[in-house]
Amino acid sequence: MNSNDSDFYSDRKYCDHCDAYVSYLMSVDSSFCVECGGRVHLFSKSDWRSFNESLQERRAKGGRPRKARKEGRESA
Repeated sequence: MNSNDSDFYSDRKYCDHCDAYVSYLMSVDSSFCVECGGRVHLFSKSDWRSFNESLQERRAKGGRPRKARKEGRESA
């Protein structure tokens, strides 16, 4: 048994109805809870909020520096 096989069986998604991370069945468009049959999501709402906040904290501040403009040029 290779290590990727065990990852499939331990993978969980969040079910709003069960209010827990559960095993799920995947279809082409959605994933469904094996306990109640409801749709599942990757994260609960609070975990999603925390995840997005941590991404914002890690993002570089500012952005790309502006190009130096040559004076006397007109824009098109």
